[in-house]
Amino acid sequence: AGLAGVREVLAPVAKKHGMSVADVWTLAGATAIEHMGGPTIQWKPGRSDSPKPTTVPDGRLPDADNGGFDKDCNHIRKIFGRMGFSDREMVALSGAHALGRCHTNASGYWGPWTNAETTFSNEYFRLLLEEKWSKKRYHEGKKWTGPEQYEDKTGKLMMLPSDMALVTDPEFKKWVEAYAKDEKLFFDDFAKAFSRLLALGVTQF
Repeated sequence: AGLAGVREVLAPVAKKHGMSVADVWTLAGATAIEHMGGPTIQWKPGRSDSPKPTTVPDGRLPDADNGGFDKDCNHIRKIFGRMGFSDREMVALSGAHALGRCHTNASGYWGPWTNAETTFSNEYFRLLLEEKWSKKRYHEGKKWTGPEQYEDKTGKLMMLPSDMALVTDPEFKKWVEAYAKDEKLFFDDFAKAFSRLLALGVTQF
Protein backbone atom coordinates (compact mmCIF):
# COMPACT_ATOMS: atom_id res chain seq x y z
CA ALA A 1 0.00 0.00 0.00
CA GLY A 2 1.27 3.44 -0.89
CA LEU A 3 4.05 2.29 -3.24
CA ALA A 4 2.33 3.19 -6.52
CA GLY A 5 4.16 6.54 -6.73
CA VAL A 6 7.53 4.88 -6.26
CA ARG A 7 6.77 2.29 -8.93
CA GLU A 8 5.87 5.06 -11.37
CA VAL A 9 9.18 6.82 -10.69
CA LEU A 10 11.20 3.64 -11.25
CA ALA A 11 9.41 2.42 -14.39
CA PRO A 12 11.25 4.77 -16.82
CA VAL A 13 14.57 3.88 -15.17
CA ALA A 14 14.06 0.22 -16.04
CA LYS A 15 13.09 1.11 -19.61
CA LYS A 16 15.98 3.53 -20.14
CA HIS A 17 18.63 1.06 -19.00
CA GLY A 18 17.04 -2.11 -20.38
CA MET A 19 16.75 -3.64 -16.93
CA SER A 20 14.03 -5.87 -15.55
CA VAL A 21 11.59 -4.14 -13.24
CA ALA A 22 12.54 -6.67 -10.55
CA ASP A 23 16.21 -5.66 -10.81
CA VAL A 24 15.35 -1.96 -10.62
CA TRP A 25 13.09 -2.39 -7.59
CA THR A 26 15.63 -4.43 -5.64
CA LEU A 27 18.53 -2.16 -6.61
CA ALA A 28 16.50 0.87 -5.52
CA GLY A 29 15.87 -0.74 -2.13
CA ALA A 30 19.53 -1.60 -1.62
CA THR A 31 20.66 1.85 -2.77
CA ALA A 32 18.14 3.67 -0.57
CA ILE A 33 19.35 1.87 2.55
CA GLU A 34 22.97 2.79 1.81
CA HIS A 35 22.01 6.39 0.93
CA MET A 36 20.26 6.78 4.29
CA GLY A 37 23.34 5.77 6.25
CA GLY A 38 22.86 2.03 6.33
CA PRO A 39 25.19 -0.78 5.31
CA THR A 40 26.19 -1.63 1.76
CA ILE A 41 23.86 -4.34 0.47
CA GLN A 42 25.47 -6.90 -1.82
CA TRP A 43 23.42 -6.88 -5.03
CA LYS A 44 23.73 -8.24 -8.54
CA PRO A 45 21.43 -8.19 -11.58
CA GLY A 46 19.73 -11.15 -13.17
CA ARG A 47 16.07 -11.18 -12.14
CA SER A 48 13.44 -11.62 -14.83
CA ASP A 49 9.92 -10.23 -14.88
CA SER A 50 6.73 -12.22 -15.28
CA PRO A 51 5.62 -12.16 -18.94
CA LYS A 52 2.16 -11.03 -17.89
CA PRO A 53 0.81 -8.98 -14.97
CA THR A 54 0.12 -11.09 -11.92
CA THR A 55 -1.57 -10.43 -8.61
CA VAL A 56 0.55 -11.44 -5.65
CA PRO A 57 -1.60 -13.32 -3.13
CA ASP A 58 -2.02 -12.07 0.42
CA GLY A 59 0.09 -13.67 3.08
CA ARG A 60 3.47 -13.18 1.40
CA LEU A 61 4.55 -10.50 3.89
CA PRO A 62 4.00 -10.30 7.67
CA ASP A 63 0.73 -8.80 8.87
CA ALA A 64 0.88 -6.06 11.49
CA ASP A 65 -1.70 -7.66 13.78
CA ASN A 66 -2.67 -11.31 14.06
CA GLY A 67 -4.79 -11.13 17.20
CA GLY A 68 -2.19 -11.45 19.94
CA PHE A 69 1.56 -11.30 20.48
CA ASP A 70 2.01 -15.09 20.42
CA LYS A 71 0.10 -15.26 17.15
CA ASP A 72 2.18 -12.38 15.77
CA CYS A 73 5.41 -14.25 16.57
CA ASN A 74 4.09 -17.46 15.04
CA HIS A 75 3.06 -15.55 11.95
CA ILE A 76 6.48 -13.88 11.57
CA ARG A 77 8.15 -17.29 11.85
CA LYS A 78 5.73 -18.79 9.34
CA ILE A 79 6.31 -16.05 6.75
CA PHE A 80 10.09 -15.79 7.03
CA GLY A 81 10.60 -19.41 8.03
CA ARG A 82 9.33 -20.66 4.68
CA MET A 83 12.07 -18.52 3.11
CA GLY A 84 14.69 -20.21 5.26
CA PHE A 85 15.42 -17.35 7.66
CA SER A 86 16.42 -17.87 11.29
CA ASP A 87 15.00 -15.98 14.28
CA ARG A 88 18.13 -13.83 14.25
CA GLU A 89 17.63 -12.89 10.61
CA MET A 90 13.92 -12.23 11.14
CA VAL A 91 14.67 -9.70 13.87
CA ALA A 92 17.43 -8.11 11.77
CA LEU A 93 15.03 -7.66 8.84
CA SER A 94 12.45 -6.15 11.21
CA GLY A 95 15.02 -3.43 11.88
CA ALA A 96 14.04 -1.90 8.53
CA HIS A 97 11.30 -0.22 10.58
CA ALA A 98 13.96 2.31 11.52
CA LEU A 99 12.90 3.89 8.22
CA GLY A 100 9.68 5.47 7.12
CA ARG A 101 6.29 5.80 8.72
CA CYS A 102 2.76 4.46 8.47
CA HIS A 103 0.06 6.43 6.67
CA THR A 104 -3.62 6.15 7.51
CA ASN A 105 -4.58 6.44 3.84
CA ALA A 106 -2.42 3.43 2.97
CA SER A 107 -2.41 0.97 5.87
CA GLY A 108 -4.72 2.57 8.41
CA TYR A 109 -1.85 2.94 10.90
CA TRP A 110 -0.26 6.29 11.65
CA GLY A 111 3.18 7.58 12.51
CA PRO A 112 6.92 6.88 12.37
CA TRP A 113 8.81 4.28 14.38
CA THR A 114 11.70 6.64 15.14
CA ASN A 115 12.45 10.37 15.27
CA ALA A 116 14.77 10.06 12.27
CA GLU A 117 12.66 8.23 9.72
CA THR A 118 15.10 8.82 6.83
CA THR A 119 18.16 7.56 8.72
CA PHE A 120 19.00 3.86 8.89
CA SER A 121 20.10 3.02 12.42
CA ASN A 122 19.47 0.72 15.37
CA GLU A 123 17.09 3.28 16.95
CA TYR A 124 14.08 1.06 16.28
CA PHE A 125 15.48 -1.57 18.63
CA ARG A 126 16.59 0.91 21.28
CA LEU A 127 13.20 2.61 21.35
CA LEU A 128 11.35 -0.69 21.38
CA LEU A 129 13.17 -1.59 24.60
CA GLU A 130 13.55 1.73 26.37
CA GLU A 131 10.32 3.61 25.70
CA LYS A 132 7.09 2.95 27.54
CA TRP A 133 4.52 1.93 24.93
CA SER A 134 0.77 2.05 25.42
CA LYS A 135 -2.22 1.47 23.16
CA LYS A 136 -3.11 4.51 21.10
CA ARG A 137 -6.39 6.04 22.30
CA TYR A 138 -6.46 9.51 20.72
CA HIS A 139 -5.17 11.22 17.63
CA GLU A 140 -5.03 14.99 17.17
CA GLY A 141 -7.53 15.52 19.98
CA LYS A 142 -10.05 12.96 18.74
CA LYS A 143 -10.68 9.34 19.63
CA TRP A 144 -8.46 7.01 17.61
CA THR A 145 -10.61 4.87 15.32
CA GLY A 146 -7.82 3.15 13.39
CA PRO A 147 -6.42 -0.34 14.00
CA GLU A 148 -4.70 -1.20 17.26
CA GLN A 149 -1.24 0.31 17.53
CA TYR A 150 1.04 1.53 20.30
CA GLU A 151 2.53 4.95 21.01
CA ASP A 152 5.24 6.44 23.21
CA LYS A 153 4.46 8.97 25.93
CA THR A 154 4.62 11.86 23.45
CA GLY A 155 2.20 10.27 21.00
CA LYS A 156 4.62 11.07 18.17
CA LEU A 157 6.14 7.62 17.73
CA MET A 158 4.37 4.33 17.16
CA MET A 159 4.86 0.59 17.14
CA LEU A 160 2.70 -2.04 15.48
CA PRO A 161 1.46 -5.07 17.42
CA SER A 162 3.96 -7.20 15.48
CA ASP A 163 6.77 -4.88 16.63
CA MET A 164 5.72 -5.21 20.27
CA ALA A 165 5.57 -8.98 19.86
CA LEU A 166 9.34 -9.08 19.31
CA VAL A 167 10.00 -8.22 22.95
CA THR A 168 7.53 -10.79 24.31
CA ASP A 169 9.28 -13.77 22.74
CA PRO A 170 12.57 -14.77 24.47
CA GLU A 171 14.37 -15.81 21.28
CA PHE A 172 13.33 -12.70 19.38
CA LYS A 173 13.98 -10.41 22.35
CA LYS A 174 17.60 -11.50 22.78
CA TRP A 175 18.35 -10.25 19.27
CA VAL A 176 16.39 -7.03 19.83
CA GLU A 177 18.65 -6.46 22.86
CA ALA A 178 21.80 -7.37 20.94
CA TYR A 179 21.02 -4.96 18.10
CA ALA A 180 20.00 -2.18 20.49
CA LYS A 181 23.45 -2.41 22.08
CA ASP A 182 25.53 -2.93 18.93
CA GLU A 183 24.65 -1.04 15.75
CA LYS A 184 27.52 -2.61 13.78
CA LEU A 185 26.21 -6.08 14.57
CA PHE A 186 22.76 -5.02 13.36
CA PHE A 187 24.17 -3.50 10.16
CA ASP A 188 26.22 -6.61 9.40
CA ASP A 189 23.35 -9.01 10.06
CA PHE A 190 20.82 -6.87 8.19
CA ALA A 191 23.06 -6.53 5.12
CA LYS A 192 23.46 -10.31 4.86
CA ALA A 193 19.80 -11.10 5.47
CA PHE A 194 18.46 -8.39 3.16
CA SER A 195 20.84 -9.36 0.37
CA ARG A 196 19.62 -12.94 0.65
CA LEU A 197 16.00 -11.78 0.70
CA LEU A 198 16.54 -9.90 -2.57
CA ALA A 199 18.10 -12.98 -4.17
CA LEU A 200 15.41 -15.50 -3.22
CA GLY A 201 13.89 -17.34 -6.14
CA VAL A 202 16.64 -16.41 -8.59
CA THR A 203 18.19 -19.74 -9.55
CA GLN A 204 21.45 -18.35 -10.95
CA PHE A 205 22.18 -16.70 -7.55
